[in-house]
Amino acid sequence: MSDEALPEQACWHVVRTKPRQEFRALEQLQNQRYHCFLPIIKVEKIRRGKLETCIEPLFSRYLFIHLDRVTCNWSPIRSTRGVSELVAFGGRFATLPQACVEVLQSSPAPICEYRFQHGERVAITSGPFVGLEGIYQLSDGEARALVLIELMSQPQRLKFAVEMLRKVA
Repeated sequence: MSDEALPEQACWHVVRTKPRQEFRALEQLQNQRYHCFLPIIKVEKIRRGKLETCIEPLFSRYLFIHLDRVTCNWSPIRSTRGVSELVAFGGRFATLPQACVEVLQSSPAPICEYRFQHGERVAITSGPFVGLEGIYQLSDGEARALVLIELMSQPQRLKFAVEMLRKVA
């Protein structure tokens, strides 16, 4: 259903889903002919030692549904698989401005690169320190990271390119 076909009195509402069931809720609501939108993000994660790009919801446990206040049947929404509830504040259903949803819909899915957490053990995969392990300290800009490595019986903070690091299992 295109946006031009949506009635004027309709607006975007917020649906809270069950944990990790955003895609199931989206599919089930669309099967019932509701007009829905789930903003997504591409996330780089390490799985089984390999870097993979996964698609995840931009807003964990939330999606948006376009509902007509007058003629739309709202009752099946709560019993839809994956749906927890329609978000409401003080007895009024939460709505989202059309312009906000349009911006989200027109933007490409951002890519969130894998980031290490402070204190994680990492291994150096290339360069002169290949094979050494250290403790990730912090990011030093876009492409570098500070890693604490023990050299000559002394802890040393060294800078490495992020792509030279991998998480130690």
